[in-house]
Amino acid sequence: MASNTNPSSSYDVFISFRGVDTRNNFTDHLFAALGRKSIHTFRDDKKLKKGEAIAPELIQAIEGSHVYIVVFSKNYVSSTWCLRELAKIVECHNVSGKRVLPVFYDVDPSEVRKQSGDFGIAFAEYEERFREDLEMIQSWKEALMQVANLSGWDIRDKPEYKEIEKIVEEVTSILGQYILRLPIPSDIVGIHSALEQLEKLLNLSSEEDVRVVGICGMSGIGKTTLATVLYDRISRQYDACCFIDNVSKIYRDHGSIVAQRELLFQTLKEDNLHVGNRLHANNLIRTRLRHLKALIVLDNVDQFEQIDNLSVKPELLSAGSRIIIISRDQRILSKYCLNHVYNVKPLDYKNALQLFCRVAYKDDGITIDYREWISQVLNYAQGHPLAIKVLGSLLFGRDVCEWRSALIRLKGSPSKDIMDVLRIGYDGLEDSEKEIFLDIACLFDEELETHLTEILDFRGFHATIGIRALIDKSLITRKFNRIFMHDLLKELGKSIVREKSPKKPRKWSRLWDYEDLYNVMLENKASKNLEAIVVCGHPAKIAEKTMRVDALSQMRHLKLLMLWNVHDSGSLHYLSNGLGYLTWDAYPFASLPSNFQPDKLVELRLKHSCIKQLWEGKKFLPNLRKMNLSHSIYLIEMPDFSEVPNLEELNLNGCIKLVRIDPSIGCLKKLVSLILRDCKALVSIPENIIVSLSSLETLDLFGCSNLKQLVVKSRHVNHLSKIDSTSEITIHLQSTPSTDKMTYVHSFCPSLPKFCCLLHLNLSFCNLHQIPDYIGSLNCLERLILRGNKFVRLPCSIKELSALRYLNLEHCKQLKYLPELPSCTALPTSRKSYTWSGLRIFDCPNLCDVERCCSMALSWMIRIFEMEMRSSLPARGHIHIIIPGSQIPRWCNKQNVGSSIRMDSSPSMHDSNWIGVACCATFVVHGDPINFFPLYLSIVLKPRTKPYSFGSTCILRKIEFQLNQIT
Repeated sequence: MASNTNPSSSYDVFISFRGVDTRNNFTDHLFAALGRKSIHTFRDDKKLKKGEAIAPELIQAIEGSHVYIVVFSKNYVSSTWCLRELAKIVECHNVSGKRVLPVFYDVDPSEVRKQSGDFGIAFAEYEERFREDLEMIQSWKEALMQVANLSGWDIRDKPEYKEIEKIVEEVTSILGQYILRLPIPSDIVGIHSALEQLEKLLNLSSEEDVRVVGICGMSGIGKTTLATVLYDRISRQYDACCFIDNVSKIYRDHGSIVAQRELLFQTLKEDNLHVGNRLHANNLIRTRLRHLKALIVLDNVDQFEQIDNLSVKPELLSAGSRIIIISRDQRILSKYCLNHVYNVKPLDYKNALQLFCRVAYKDDGITIDYREWISQVLNYAQGHPLAIKVLGSLLFGRDVCEWRSALIRLKGSPSKDIMDVLRIGYDGLEDSEKEIFLDIACLFDEELETHLTEILDFRGFHATIGIRALIDKSLITRKFNRIFMHDLLKELGKSIVREKSPKKPRKWSRLWDYEDLYNVMLENKASKNLEAIVVCGHPAKIAEKTMRVDALSQMRHLKLLMLWNVHDSGSLHYLSNGLGYLTWDAYPFASLPSNFQPDKLVELRLKHSCIKQLWEGKKFLPNLRKMNLSHSIYLIEMPDFSEVPNLEELNLNGCIKLVRIDPSIGCLKKLVSLILRDCKALVSIPENIIVSLSSLETLDLFGCSNLKQLVVKSRHVNHLSKIDSTSEITIHLQSTPSTDKMTYVHSFCPSLPKFCCLLHLNLSFCNLHQIPDYIGSLNCLERLILRGNKFVRLPCSIKELSALRYLNLEHCKQLKYLPELPSCTALPTSRKSYTWSGLRIFDCPNLCDVERCCSMALSWMIRIFEMEMRSSLPARGHIHIIIPGSQIPRWCNKQNVGSSIRMDSSPSMHDSNWIGVACCATFVVHGDPINFFPLYLSIVLKPRTKPYSFGSTCILRKIEFQLNQIT
């Protein structure tokens, strides 16, 4: 029998059995059952059974296995090979405590224990045959007796399949870990036959060569689902595994080097692996993967170059490896050296009916009244899973008359392709829902739902109810606060936009492709229909085609213009005054057109632009809410904002030549966020910025290295008392320079009591020798950052900050005493403020009574968790605390020296009283922490249940500590 695995590998299970008795029945069935559970199992190869001594490969396999199954049968003891194997198993069991599971196939357990019957006859022969090595005979007898006395299964006169299920269940329990799986959709139907065919093409039992199989089929037919299930079934048989989802998107967004990094990361499992360039990646693939039996799956490949540039050639992998390539285009697969291509077939009638009923009825059954109509639906769907789901959602909850009306449109030829079927779902939408469908299909797939809703509402499409309707009809999905659409449905939407003038994109309503936009610009003609341009060019290709944008001056009806990675030239004399959203990354002109009067403009984003002055004089922009000119390094002065009454966000981050803030900014009564970070040339800010900006929540001055002062007089702060209690004020006073900073901070601190709604306060490295008692009056304060100051103690009034959830005292080298921490009796005010909790005390060498600080920190953490449980906001899941100390606290009941620790969950962790798990690690920083070098601390947690991940950053002075949970 050929070995199904590499003997040099480690295994979950080793099966010892007598081949003539059980190879083709019980043991074979047991091996298959274990394989279905992805349990890595070894069976000895007949080729290894030569001579008297055990082959080294078998010794390695036994020593490398975690569980041993010994199948005793009538002829088991007649094989010296089996007895030597058993003796080695018992040796490993006695040394390491690995579990041995005896199975009595067709023998009485007592015969094995007592070596009577056939067993006794065999040993009498051995004693005569090996009379000069009776010690070996005795060791065999003892091994038999020891294993036969262990708890196992006597399967005589019992259904084998039931006993095998019990054995597999016990093995799974012993292994004590869940099998790693890729997520598999719960509504999979009719996949078993396809899996069997694909496994035959892959010839999984062969270890002699590397096989490459392609999976082909149209969008949405189930290619990825099939590959995912197969990967789940067989991945444990390989030394290295890799499943790269959506290869084409990786190449389009990031290029080949990112795809190669993902391949190496998944196969080699090395978090810190450095891949410098393509040549380096090619060398790593050649040298590191050639000795590994690998399983590599590449999904959604739409160009041959994507496979070729990965440099995953069959000749570079170890024998037994398998490569699976998934593409809609069989021509791409035919260029690669494939052994076979598997074409995914539509569902047969039985499985299509089952899937449809699950969607249309939320059940597998149907009623008699609907049978005729269901048959028509399935005829039109032609077994296409996505089409079945769309039609099922369309008809869900409707009566027979509605079905009849909806299906009248299906009276055309049932042989039309799947795109026609999907069109039926589109035709069932309201007019505004159709427009939303087309916008998502062509322009905004994977967009944040909040931003998408704003854009669609501007377009007049009633976004909230429309998005909900599309989700209900399985046309889009919502994941991670983003909206997704299946590739097949996106193709449908784009074909609808193209259909009136397939070869004249300037007559379309939407443009999304760089080549199409290039051709429209080249044609330089007026376009009456074009309303939206959302184009992101490929970074590697934009230099090849410089796009003249003169034609934009003739597009009078544009409402959306969003351009990224567009290598543009020419001139711009006019932009549509109907624009609501203008995004132009690296805008190439020094200003906006002088005749541009966009009174409907909602968002203006010109990041990395060449803007020097946005506009001259005043512009009436009543709807403008967001303006982002960040990293516009040529911007010298701000425009006049006196007629921009509704601006809420202004981002000037990195505008390094901006010298002053226009006084008209005081007119922005609704301004919530003002980002001036890294405006290095900024010298002063008008005093009325705080006097007049009554809605301001965030003022970021980080990195304004030439800012001399921001004087806030006490009488002016009274305006802030008008802010609602749910408002957030964030003030950054970091990185203001030298001695001027002291005047700045000390003039500011007496005004703090007036900030009754202050949520976040950052006074890092402000040379403060004392924190005033009245800081305790900031009842709403949730984050307090005092890093790098010179105070000796904090005022006792800090315990009055009932809303405080984050306190940072890093690099406070003079700090000696930490007072009682707040009671944390106030609930979080918002999701935004809710994302930070913790206590950071690092590089505080004079701190006294560290054990008391540790105890207070734990108590504070528990109080924060308890308050969160009472809140309606979703659980954050983690709190970070960094405090000085050299020992693990006594209350940590699971401790270990080294880089890892294992903790099994207890039943109490699943009841309603359980709050969480406290993890503590001690570490040492060598050298002076103010040195200029990066230092990262990672905490890696690998739960056996659903993975949970978090990350936060602790910024030390010139050092960054990164705490991440990686799962």
